[in-house]
Amino acid sequence: MSNIQVGAQMYTLHEHLKTPEEIKIGFEKIAAMGYKCAQVSGLGPIDNVDLIKILKDTGICCAATHVPLDMMKDTQRCVDHHHELGCKYTALGGFFPQENQYDPQLWIDFAKEYNDIVAKLAEHGLTSGYHNHSHEWIRCTNGKTPIELIHENSNENVWFEIDTYWVQHGGGDPCQWLEKVSGRAPVLHCKDMGINADRTQFMCEVGDGNLNWERIIETTKKIGTQYVMVERDSGKLDAFDSLEISLKNLIAMGLNP
Repeated sequence: MSNIQVGAQMYTLHEHLKTPEEIKIGFEKIAAMGYKCAQVSGLGPIDNVDLIKILKDTGICCAATHVPLDMMKDTQRCVDHHHELGCKYTALGGFFPQENQYDPQLWIDFAKEYNDIVAKLAEHGLTSGYHNHSHEWIRCTNGKTPIELIHENSNENVWFEIDTYWVQHGGGDPCQWLEKVSGRAPVLHCKDMGINADRTQFMCEVGDGNLNWERIIETTKKIGTQYVMVERDSGKLDAFDSLEISLKNLIAMGLNP
């Protein structure tokens, strides 16, 4: 068995986590599946005190979060929130400019601004990363992709939350990018890609699609990944069933819940 721990990205269940009671039920259900850690994301409004009690009662560790950029800019608020949760990893869910999306300077400026935000959080022991989708693989006017520009202009305080599905969706190689950010990828987002009869792609359970999981897992071991977070934004199966199937498949591949 590997030292990498499999967790649940709670955004998978966002349609079922809109109230404190639903959040409680959601964490109880993933605990019953065998999950011991989670990434807190996609939850409806809930007090930290209530969330901490739910985590304690279910035995789930908050291994990571996603928070918006505005919250990250409020250094003390962001740090206090994560210290209360006992969590040292957070990530920005992506940068989505509305104008001049593929002006390279826009992405360079974003990366430099994010460096400064992350550096302030790092002073308090909070480590912040960037989560990709597939639009970061669309080439800018200078021929480089946004993900390349972010990578080239980020300092070592910034880690990369590589999302396997979205890298593949953008025409990239998940393992190539994991190797590029070796030592800077403590949390990986795992979702698989299937293809329909009409050749459209869809998200599916880890191990039930076409991504090369043997190679992905070997790469994560090599580069120092600590958490593999199972995620599925949408799909054909119930979201709870999806998390359970992915966990069983990853355990069969040699990973620990």
